[in-house]
Formats: sequence, structure tokens, C-alpha cells
Amino acid sequence: MSHYGFVKISRDVAQAIPNPKAPTAQTTTELPQTPLASFVHKYAQQKLPAPVFNHSLRVYLYSLAIIKDQFPEWNLDTEVIYVTSLLHDIGTTDENMNATKMSFETYGGIISRDLVLKETGDKDYADAVAEAIVRHQDLGESGFITTLGLILQIATILDNVGLNSHLIHPDTLDAVNKKFSREGWLNCFAGAIDRENREKPWGHTSALGAEDFRRGVLGNKLKYEKL
Repeated sequence: MSHYGFVKISRDVAQAIPNPKAPTAQTTTELPQTPLASFVHKYAQQKLPAPVFNHSLRVYLYSLAIIKDQFPEWNLDTEVIYVTSLLHDIGTTDENMNATKMSFETYGGIISRDLVLKETGDKDYADAVAEAIVRHQDLGESGFITTLGLILQIATILDNVGLNSHLIHPDTLDAVNKKFSREGWLNCFAGAIDRENREKPWGHTSALGAEDFRRGVLGNKLKYEKL
């Protein structure tokens, strides 16, 4: 089950990675080409605005790089990471925001579970993707999460706020951001935060602090963003 990420790990990055290794340069930006990977790639590209789609691809590549350096013992399946990365923000589309009063992560997890289950018939695969997506903004210092969930958290918060940049090599960031342009991602994501908090003030995004999280996103110091 570890290839799906069903291994308990602290959701506190400092506890999960107590002695970070020096990151290595990983400039390959190749993407999986399995039938499911290609299907989900096409699906996400059709459903997501370009800035969100590119963010999702950066999250995937960040995840691979950080796993290679910090978690070499993991055997998370590359396709599983890719599918999860591509679908993690599917709940933020206009269609899906209007379809439910649930938090976008929760509804996104449900949509993704249904999609993966329909395409694969693999309940464990579908559950793994959904669990990670539902909890990808469930940041904190107590309790546990799956390994798939943790790497999704690390990679998304790196791209959104610039945290944990010590876990990835600058050359890797250069290669990924040049290949998959940010296209004003921070303003795009700040707008999604505002919409979620406005239309669903009970939603999980509020747990990150409506104003604090927005300021953190717009204050991202990674040099690749042009607001």
C-alpha cells in the first residue's frame, strides 16, 4: 500500500524531515505518459484555467525532486503523484465552486475519487488520491497524514507561499518555472482564496487565516513570480 502513500507520517514537516539533506539539481521536466496519466492530463487541461494547470504540473515536479532528495526510501508510484497533483485544485473551477457548498478540497477529493475509480476500478488508488486532495491544505504540527498527502502539502505550499524552499535546488526551480510558466499564479490563487472565503466562509480555507493566508500568497518571495 506504500506505493499509494498509505503510510503514516507526521504532517509537521520539521518532524517528517528532521535532518534535511542538501537538495540536488533535477532539471528534467518529463511527464508520465501512461494511459491514465494522459487521460487525466487532458481532463485537467480542459477543466482548469492555464495558471492552475501549470501550478499543478509544477507541484508534480517539485514533489518528485523533494522525494528523491529527502525521502529516497519511499516507493510512491509516480503516476499516483501525477494524477493527484493534476487534480488537487479541481474543486476551484467555476463549475465545481457553483456545484456545492462544500469546501473546494472536499468536493475536489470526491470528484477525483469518482474519476480515478471509474477509470481504474482500483478503490485503493481512488481513496489515496481523494485523501491527499481533501487534506492538502490541512497544515499543522500535530497528528499524521499519508506520505502522498504530505508531499502534496509540501509542494503546494512551496509554490503558493515559498515555504520549505530549502528542500529543493534553485536549478530545479529554474527549470520547472521556465517550463511551466507561473502566468501570474499568485494573483490567480489569491483570487481563489478570496472567492472561497466569500462564498463559503465556513470552508476549510478559513482555517489558514483568511487575511494571513492571502498575504502569505501575495508575499511569496520566489523570484519567478511577476505580480
